[in-house]
Amino acid sequence: MVHLIDTHTHLFVEEFDEDRELALIRAKEAGVTRLFMPNIDDDSVEQMLAFCDAHEDCYPMIGLHPTSVDEGWKSRLERIEHWFRSGHVFYGIGEVGMDLYWDSTYRKEQMEVLDRQVGWALEAGLPLIVHCREAYPELLEVLTPYKNEPLFGIFHSFTGTVDDAEKLLEYTGFMLGINGVVTFKKSTLAEVLKKAVPIRRIVLETDSPYLAPVPYRGTRNESAYIVKVAEKLSDVYGKPLGDIASITSSNALKVFRKHREAF
Repeated sequence: MVHLIDTHTHLFVEEFDEDRELALIRAKEAGVTRLFMPNIDDDSVEQMLAFCDAHEDCYPMIGLHPTSVDEGWKSRLERIEHWFRSGHVFYGIGEVGMDLYWDSTYRKEQMEVLDRQVGWALEAGLPLIVHCREAYPELLEVLTPYKNEPLFGIFHSFTGTVDDAEKLLEYTGFMLGINGVVTFKKSTLAEVLKKAVPIRRIVLETDSPYLAPVPYRGTRNESAYIVKVAEKLSDVYGKPLGDIASITSSNALKVFRKHREAF
């Protein structure tokens, strides 16, 4: 059996209320040995921690998602910072980033919130798990001053162009998170990866319950389906599935290296 790591899943959310434990069992049966879980927003931290505390193979992360940046962003960020400084063990700062797809009203505030959380990652020596949608210029504007800092992490759910990939790969401490989008018929991601992204810079993720891969597209995603992502990358890179699993899992452990002794 291959051994896989899901670097980004939300197994604690309500979509799994009826079969959460079964979904975790299915993931383990599929070869998923570790699951990293970022909170959704400032209201979802407790349920995430409760689930992770009850399962030794689930690792929590903490951050304020850019779509949670609204008129109450300061108090929401304070709540997240309270959790960050609570003494609870977190394995990453995320997910954080920029998202101007739905609304650009709080563009400046999103950038400020991201910058603050970059500081937390550097302070704690934790990986930064970065979400970006329709906002690469803004993302890079925030990150550029930190290019020579010991910042590392994952550019989550990468779906960009060759140019986007090349710019992100300049941040040598970061991996690109690849999920079910790479299996979509109309996606150009496979071609981008083949042209611009070496397998040594890729980690696997599901972003479940979202972005289910083919042949499950349109249904609720879950960590067991990460095998379909790995199979697609096997085709893209012309490598056996076992090699894809081994390389991407090794890449993931490089990212989550501070607490590697816990693995």
